[in-house]
Amino acid sequence: MEEVSEVEDIIYYDEDEESTDEVESEEEDPAEMEEYFQSKDETLIWSSIPPSDRRRMLTAERDTSHHGPTAYARSRIDDIKSTFDLFLPKPIEDAVLSMTNKEGQRVYGNKWRKMDQMDLQAYVGVLILAGVYRSSKEATSSLWHAESGRTIFRATMTLKMFHKISRVIRFDDKATRENRRARDKLAPIRDVWDKWVSLLPLMYDPGTDVTVDERLVPFRGRCPFKQYIPSKPGKYGIKIWVACDARSSYAWNMQVYTGKPAGAQSEKNQGMRVVLDMTEGLRGKTITCDNFFTSHALGLQLLKRKLYMVGTVRRNKPELPPALVSKKDRARFSPKFAFTETHALVSYHPKKQKNVLLMSTLHRDAAVSNRDDKRPKIIEDYNHNKGGVDILDKVTSVYTCKRMTARWPLVVFYNILDVSAYNYFVLWSEIKPAWNQGKYNKRRLFMEELGRQLVIPHIKRRKVIPRTSAAVKLVKKIQQVSSSSTSAAAPPSPSSLMPTSPSSPITQKE
Repeated sequence: MEEVSEVEDIIYYDEDEESTDEVESEEEDPAEMEEYFQSKDETLIWSSIPPSDRRRMLTAERDTSHHGPTAYARSRIDDIKSTFDLFLPKPIEDAVLSMTNKEGQRVYGNKWRKMDQMDLQAYVGVLILAGVYRSSKEATSSLWHAESGRTIFRATMTLKMFHKISRVIRFDDKATRENRRARDKLAPIRDVWDKWVSLLPLMYDPGTDVTVDERLVPFRGRCPFKQYIPSKPGKYGIKIWVACDARSSYAWNMQVYTGKPAGAQSEKNQGMRVVLDMTEGLRGKTITCDNFFTSHALGLQLLKRKLYMVGTVRRNKPELPPALVSKKDRARFSPKFAFTETHALVSYHPKKQKNVLLMSTLHRDAAVSNRDDKRPKIIEDYNHNKGGVDILDKVTSVYTCKRMTARWPLVVFYNILDVSAYNYFVLWSEIKPAWNQGKYNKRRLFMEELGRQLVIPHIKRRKVIPRTSAAVKLVKKIQQVSSSSTSAAAPPSPSSLMPTSPSSPITQKE
């Protein structure tokens, strides 16, 4: 209100002047109304109004092209099982099988039967089905229990075989690990991790908004780069940087944080480095991030890549003007804006002694909503897109395939399966939108079908019949249908082999 009264006084004073002077005063009014704020480090001058000459602004063009599954993914997805082959293709399976068989031979000697691709897929299928039944905290032996367990596990493999695979599964050559681990803490799974991460951007084009954030994979065992984050539910675990599509939460890029190298200094400007790494290859997108990442320098670097930035910013940043950081004499719901040629800054006061600061290179005006709290448009856009990684955390934790283990490389592998399973579902849902349309448990149905398609080939060739009657009945049914349909035009679907009715031995506990 005080600014408005000052403007009125200026106009009233000019009305007493001659007509030519009045025109000149009207042209000078915007400059006289403008207020300038100097940053804490005295390197930036912020203005209370946006720059008038938009041609001088270093801006990016918003990408409005196709987003969703790429042509590469669409051409390779025929059924649910084919989505699995995209993220865990034969080169990754061969790497895991080679190292697992080598370790199995070392541990069990001649008693170890060499695993093949079908064995590995059956093992992964069992893990996915265990996640479908939300049994990550349930004892593994209870899944194979003759009375209270589930038939599908006993029909696929013995509990002893599952434990043997879990014990010896490896992702690198143990003989050369020490030399590699001296310069790379992720050495025990680096090869598999890098191959898998390189596939993520090949399958999906993110929309106009991308979220960059951290996620913590819970783990309390021994790990050279285990992190403690008290704000996370698990508190202890492996930290992973993630860039995902804000709309679908598809994980587009990921990076394990392995901490600083031994004897090295702490990394400076880590937040900026992470965002630049995570968004490499993107153009015309808006990157939403929290106050750990957001800075004036990051916004400039992203604009050079034709990317926008929207995010909360910490109060101690040197590029911020004290006038916007201060909470003194601020009315409730009062937004205060400041601009440079490339950045917009808003200070919002939602309640007493609470000041929210956001920085953006996308917004170029002081727009506020029509709500009673006069929330700035920058905050509304941030709230709309900030939860991409949080949603990924939530959905992967609901049907997680992780099992209790003391080996952190196996924890990372479980996380690969969890994220892959969700990415499978995103691709399948957008390519086949009519599949189970209207059902609220589509993801559970998808994962259950995926697990079945992975274990059925292993059940078909099983020679040792399980002991429980329900498991015997299921194995014989699958093998009989398989043998009778070899000459048929279309093979039976896994759903027909393993019905999901409540009375079915697959879903009903024995």
